Amino acid sequence: MVILDGKALAAKILAGLKSEIGDRKLSLAAVVLGDNPVIQKFITQKEKVAEKLGVDFRVYDYEAAISTNELRKRIATIVHDADPDGIIIQLPLPEQLNTQYILNSVPPEKDVDMLSARAVGDFAVGKSKILPPVVGAIRAFFEEYGIDYRSGHVVVVGAGTLVGKPVATWLANEKVSFTVVDENTPDISEFTEKADILITGIGKPGFITGDMMKEEAVVMDAGTSEAGGKLAGDVDYDSVSPKAAYLTPVPGGIGPLTVVMIFRNLLVLSCKGANSSG
Repeated sequence: MVILDGKALAAKILAGLKSEIGDRKLSLAAVVLGDNPVIQKFITQKEKVAEKLGVDFRVYDYEAAISTNELRKRIATIVHDADPDGIIIQLPLPEQLNTQYILNSVPPEKDVDMLSARAVGDFAVGKSKILPPVVGAIRAFFEEYGIDYRSGHVVVVGAGTLVGKPVATWLANEKVSFTVVDENTPDISEFTEKADILITGIGKPGFITGDMMKEEAVVMDAGTSEAGGKLAGDVDYDSVSPKAAYLTPVPGGIGPLTVVMIFRNLLVLSCKGANSSG
């Protein structure tokens, strides 16, 4: 069984990015609501990568009780006055907010996370020159380790905005045979047991166990949640690792690569004419 080292691959890609960026002065704005410690950890990770690349990383903190319309106004001000090369809306947002409406306030040419409706639409029809960060991370693993994801069957566990939906869109564009299951699927094991590649982002600690998969499957754990105060993935490592051919750990797997892919997107979008949706 091969543990897919996200930190090592992220460092390799980061070195290439640093060279590509060179003396460019790039800036990335992050909109953060409230003081959720998990969110703060993600922001800290992005700050560290920005520092390594010489990117001006600006955090805009707002109270969790802010209204949807007020937050939209604040984002519009950031877009027009600060004019960063990229903007991140750190998820999840408080329940009272209309999340998609907020995400749609990010112009596609600055949408490094690819979460606005226009960016998602461009990606779905093959017009985007960048990939959703988690998709970029998964593809980078496949390429680095020579994993053939086109000939077998892929099962995606979870249909969320950050993992399941963009991964499914990418697989469809790549003409890969795949199935998507989620918490509403009566018997998830019926599908996961047949998967050559299992990509999970359901956000339930230890949800995928060894008896739910077949021998020598490739397991990509993109789940992020908290268990006992620590970052946890969807995979029960102890029962899955003896059966898997390849496995991404949490932490240290897809997470570090996803952050690096945000900055790769930033570089691409900052290049004149890079955004196809104009």
